[in-house]
Amino acid sequence: MKGRSNNKRLRGAESGSVAVEFAILGPVFLVLVMGIMVWGQYFWMSHAVQQLANDSARAALAGLDAGERESLARNTLGEEVGDYANLKAAAATMVVEDRNDRMVVSVRYDTSDAGFQALTGLVPAPPKTLVRQATVRLGGY
Repeated sequence: MKGRSNNKRLRGAESGSVAVEFAILGPVFLVLVMGIMVWGQYFWMSHAVQQLANDSARAALAGLDAGERESLARNTLGEEVGDYANLKAAAATMVVEDRNDRMVVSVRYDTSDAGFQALTGLVPAPPKTLVRQATVRLGGY
């Protein structure tokens, strides 16, 4: 009978177990949530920069020569970068390569001033520079 009373006493002594479990799992959960936030914003920015490159390359197709195509691509980038929340025109640069049969528009975006970079000390940091490209063919197929 003595063994049964000890079991009841031990089963009833669970009042601090939730606090101990939270102390162990809470920080892991918070780091996981921070990682989701950091990498989620990074992937969103990556998609937005790719869309800017795509739109700039499409707009440049209307140009008659290399200079006009580059001007159209740069104007499109300048106009559309403000349409995306949290993207700044000053952080975006563009390189336009006019090759014989195609044009390559490369957009480089510096994420150093992005809000998620403040949390990168807690989680593995994404690259500070995004580079995305779009290629369009010039002429017939």
